Amino acid sequence: MSNWAEQVTAIATAVLAVGAVGAIGAAVFAAQQVREARIGREAEVASEFFRRWSDDPMVETRRLVASYRSPEALRDALVRHTAANDTEAYVLYRELDYFEQLGALEEHGGLDFGLVRAMLGERLVDRWELWAPSIDAIGGTEVYPMFTRLAGKMRAATRG
Repeated sequence: MSNWAEQVTAIATAVLAVGAVGAIGAAVFAAQQVREARIGREAEVASEFFRRWSDDPMVETRRLVASYRSPEALRDALVRHTAANDTEAYVLYRELDYFEQLGALEEHGGLDFGLVRAMLGERLVDRWELWAPSIDAIGGTEVYPMFTRLAGKMRAATRG
């Protein structure tokens, strides 16, 4: 009789072991699927976000920004256009808002910093430096905190 009890115990132990291995395998598979889905969503968000940079409205904004010879000239124009409620003010704010949104996405996990670094790197810091006098003139870094934070993070990552 003890032989029969030992056999049942051995079979039950084997069944439990196979079940545990199966559960671990299922958990690993599920984790991998979640990771792949997250990567896919992130790639989709990144693709859409970076596509916007080349869309007509942002090209219009970059052209207008490039027409100013210095960060100080850009600041003066932004302040002047904002005070007059000119269309140019809204066109200029597009780029500031774009980088603020990018910073918010990165801060809250919508985009991986490594991806942002690979796609923009030094250019992000250069754009921040171009806009810094304007940001100071319209209220300081509290006005665009996500752009400010992301530019600082990128500066540390790319310039040491």
